[in-house]
Amino acid sequence: MNNIFVYCEVTEERSIADVSLELLSKGRKLADELKVKLEAVVIGHKVVKAEALLYPFGVDVIHYADDEKLFPYTTLPHASIIIELFKKEQPGIVLFGATSIGRDLAPRVASALRCGLTADCTSLEIGDHFENKTQTEYKNLLYQIRPAFGGNIIATIINPETKPQMATVREGVMKKELYSVKYKGKLNKIDVRSLLRDEDFAVTIIERHLEKSRIDIKNSQVIIAGGYGVGSKENFQLLFDLAEVLGAQVGASRAAVDAGFVEHERQVGQTGVTVRPKLYIACGISGAVQHRAGMDQSAQIISINTDINAPINHIADYTIIGNVADVIPRMIKYYKKNSK
Repeated sequence: MNNIFVYCEVTEERSIADVSLELLSKGRKLADELKVKLEAVVIGHKVVKAEALLYPFGVDVIHYADDEKLFPYTTLPHASIIIELFKKEQPGIVLFGATSIGRDLAPRVASALRCGLTADCTSLEIGDHFENKTQTEYKNLLYQIRPAFGGNIIATIINPETKPQMATVREGVMKKELYSVKYKGKLNKIDVRSLLRDEDFAVTIIERHLEKSRIDIKNSQVIIAGGYGVGSKENFQLLFDLAEVLGAQVGASRAAVDAGFVEHERQVGQTGVTVRPKLYIACGISGAVQHRAGMDQSAQIISINTDINAPINHIADYTIIGNVADVIPRMIKYYKKNSK
């Protein structure tokens, strides 16, 4: 009762998605703080080594629904299984990844259970709340923290009156950390056939066409990111030249993407991907809060900017005041000269 549940998304390779592992890492910390169990929900077919993968993240119980009709993902059967499971288990907190699947599934579950849901959280904490109007004190609520009003404020949202408290969290926001390689929980196999009805399979997948992403910014250890200040699509080639030398990936701010300098897959920030590289070189990026939300956890940040007062400089470890078109060629030249 009132344990923390994480919906574990199954990838095309029948493994567990990284965002789910990130949520388990955070969920374990929240569970320890609340002194409750951490439980994972896995729905699919022949998921590869689910137990071996999930237990080290501190999972106490894995609820596993295995049936050939449950892969690939379709909305109705997954929603039916989760709704019935949550009615029985009465979780206190439920976390989903803010992916296309999570954004499809979580609202449907929240609606059926008549509880609150906060989308695209960037932080989760446990805290108390005193309601002045009713003079009621609530203990151990989930603070669901996310940017609001276009990223101009940070909102803390609570659901004191309904359970479960539900949130979706974007990939890369939480740090993926093993709890203990020796940790061992238990497996609860869900009786799928008893939960599903014929109407849950009203939609049938006839044919699928998958195109793998050609760009993998999220897992890159070095990112060269450009903003509108780079000036043009042609100037962006300098970033690609530096990235080739450093073995890095090229990212971009929303302004650069909107200007057509690079494709959307490279966008970093609130409406793009969240990254945590060892080195992030921000070129011509002003540093709006929406962009910083997607990269401020980088181990080291270098800013190249003509504006000494640019917000990005406030979080940068090193700032180079200058024009990107002048600085980048020098960086390439000196790196080639001084590297083996």
